[in-house]
Amino acid sequence: MPSESLRWETLQALKNSPKGKVTFDPFWLERGEHILAGCKDTLTLSPNTGVVLERLSSVPLQKSSSFLGSRSGDSSPVLSEVSISSTGSIPDIGARPATLSASSSLKNEREQANKSFSGSLVTVFILLAQLALRLRQEIQEKLVAAVASAESEQLKRFEELMELKQRQEYQSMKDMMERETKESMGRQEKLKEEQRHRTKIMNLRLREAEQQRLREAELEKQRQAEGRERLRNLNSIQEEILQLNQLLEPSTHTKTDLPPASLISYSTRGNQLCSQVSEVVRKTAEGEFPSVEDMTVAERALHKMRALIRLMQEEVAKAQEKKKEQEQEEERRKQAELQAKQEGEKKAAQLAKEKAQRKGLQNSAEDSTLKWYKDLQEAAAQCAQSFDQLNSAKDAQTKKLKLELQKAATIPVSQIASNSGSQLREIFDKIDKLLSGRAVVSGGKSVSTSQHPQGLEFVSYKLAEKFVKQGEEEVASHYEAAFPIAVVASGVWELHPQVGDLILAHLHKKCPYAIPHYPPMKDGTPVEEYQRILGYRVDDSGVEGQDSFLKRMSGMIRLYAAIIQTKWPYSSKQGPVPHGLNHGWRWLAQMLNMEPLADVTATLLFDFLEVCGNALMMQYRGQFWKLILLLKEEYFPRIEAVTSSGQMGSVIRLRQFLETSLQSRQISPPKGQLSSMFWRS
Repeated sequence: MPSESLRWETLQALKNSPKGKVTFDPFWLERGEHILAGCKDTLTLSPNTGVVLERLSSVPLQKSSSFLGSRSGDSSPVLSEVSISSTGSIPDIGARPATLSASSSLKNEREQANKSFSGSLVTVFILLAQLALRLRQEIQEKLVAAVASAESEQLKRFEELMELKQRQEYQSMKDMMERETKESMGRQEKLKEEQRHRTKIMNLRLREAEQQRLREAELEKQRQAEGRERLRNLNSIQEEILQLNQLLEPSTHTKTDLPPASLISYSTRGNQLCSQVSEVVRKTAEGEFPSVEDMTVAERALHKMRALIRLMQEEVAKAQEKKKEQEQEEERRKQAELQAKQEGEKKAAQLAKEKAQRKGLQNSAEDSTLKWYKDLQEAAAQCAQSFDQLNSAKDAQTKKLKLELQKAATIPVSQIASNSGSQLREIFDKIDKLLSGRAVVSGGKSVSTSQHPQGLEFVSYKLAEKFVKQGEEEVASHYEAAFPIAVVASGVWELHPQVGDLILAHLHKKCPYAIPHYPPMKDGTPVEEYQRILGYRVDDSGVEGQDSFLKRMSGMIRLYAAIIQTKWPYSSKQGPVPHGLNHGWRWLAQMLNMEPLADVTATLLFDFLEVCGNALMMQYRGQFWKLILLLKEEYFPRIEAVTSSGQMGSVIRLRQFLETSLQSRQISPPKGQLSSMFWRS
């Protein structure tokens, strides 16, 4: 390129000129000299020019313009190729390197060239100085840039350090705040826990106070209820003692044989007892409830009144019995006169009867048994007639009283069970109170037989009817129920014989085989009516089935067998039961003297012996076994003879029972019999 050749020519001319020996000191700035201080001296090239040129060769040229003509401060690529030798001489630049000689022939040429190019050389050095200045400036700028970069980096590091410190301080503050928060939360939780604990304690105290209040309220309520109950009992006691006192009035015993003085003493004592109860009642007139001591006084007065009534009744009974004995004595005297006349007729009838018995067994009960049966039925009919006015009452009050009396008589009997002896005793006491004219509570109401003149007869009749009905229904379904019912019936029978006679009357009417009696069919009697007489139930749907009939008959016979061997354990009277085992022996002997009936005789004999056989065996011993042997050897074939093939179940049971009993000479106690341990429960 032209520029390249021009550069090399310029440098070659400068090298050959006298000014080529000019020296350049790069350290002028360090010494504080002016940049053109060397221009005043003879310009010579310094031995260090080569070093300068080497340094310049490392700086890239920025423009391709001529080295000499450039004044703008741009870099020239010419100097990049200039190298100065270590000896201080400038080497040949370009493609024609040649060694400068100091020959004299060229001296003139150099002087001329020096003169001609002196101005150019000055310019070159100015340029070089400017270039050096620019380089120094660049170096300084680079140093400043480096320092600025270092400072910037240091500033960044400082900022990072400050940021790190801030983060650390922030984290420390955050940690401290978190610790304080946790501590605060812990304190709050502790306060909450303490508050909960205090609240819990307060709630417990409030709950205890509320429970205490409720307990006190309950106790007060209980005291009020007990007080009201005592007041009701006191009113009942006063009502009963007033009713019992009416029985002591002389006007009510006009028909008795008691002396007037005795009646007056009973009445006076009764009035005194009524006064004691009235005194207790007056204490409660101000709205206060009677105390336990008041109730004790009232109950004691009531017990004394009952004892007084019982004593008077016993005295009346003794007087009546004495009068009855006198009447019977008179009747016996009258009968003695007729006895001689009738003796011949009886002997003749007896002979005829014995002839009939030799031919076969009886078809009906003995005359004495039938008379006993008829007397009982007449007594029951008279009893039913005696309370006809109460039974057919029209007014609502009397009807209500009748219903309450009937419930008071029948409900306790329905409640009889083998749960405990104390329960049976409570039921018995309730029935005894009712029959004794004392007030009992039934259905929440107080009722007494003394509230109506016919109340006692009505209650006795209904009570006996209920006992028999229990045998017909309850015992028929559960054989073990016979003994709890029988022991209560026996106790009532002992204290109130009229009820016992009514029980027999109802039993004979519903089960004639309990007499025993096989009622014959009379002329003109309808078939349905005769079936009722035999004990069958007849309604619009017809006659009940044989199984149902036998089941009811078994229940009533089992109840009867239990009654004749059971005695009320709390009885105050000594001796056997009111209707004892002698009646069982009579029943069994009478059955064996009558022609058997198909199905009925075998069933009832088995039921009776299973319940009462053990008691009869213990009572009659050898005689009993003779009777059982007679039944097995002579009477049982007659039963088999009248039994069809479809009715052999009862016959087989009876035969097995007889064979087992005769073989072991023992009859087991009946199931359901009440032991001594039962009465302690």
